[in-house]
Amino acid sequence: MFSALLFSAGVYGVLARRNAVMVLMAIELMLNAVNVNLVAFASALQQMTGQVFALFVIAVAAAEVGIGLAIVILLFRTRESINVDEVNLLKW
Repeated sequence: MFSALLFSAGVYGVLARRNAVMVLMAIELMLNAVNVNLVAFASALQQMTGQVFALFVIAVAAAEVGIGLAIVILLFRTRESINVDEVNLLKW
């Protein structure tokens, strides 16, 4: 239940926020919700696989934050804004 609430807050943050840093933080919230869910199911089923997957998710989240913040810094340097609505580099 807590994991679903956390994930829902993250989805809302991704869809409602326009600041790129806030979108990254919402994505992290969703990844942490997945981690809570994985650890809870691993504990309930008495298996270690969920905790191992949670460690992988933490590693992926760390890489995602590093790349995401690098992209945000690059956007700010070139466009002087981190509003995701103003970023249309990949649109035709």
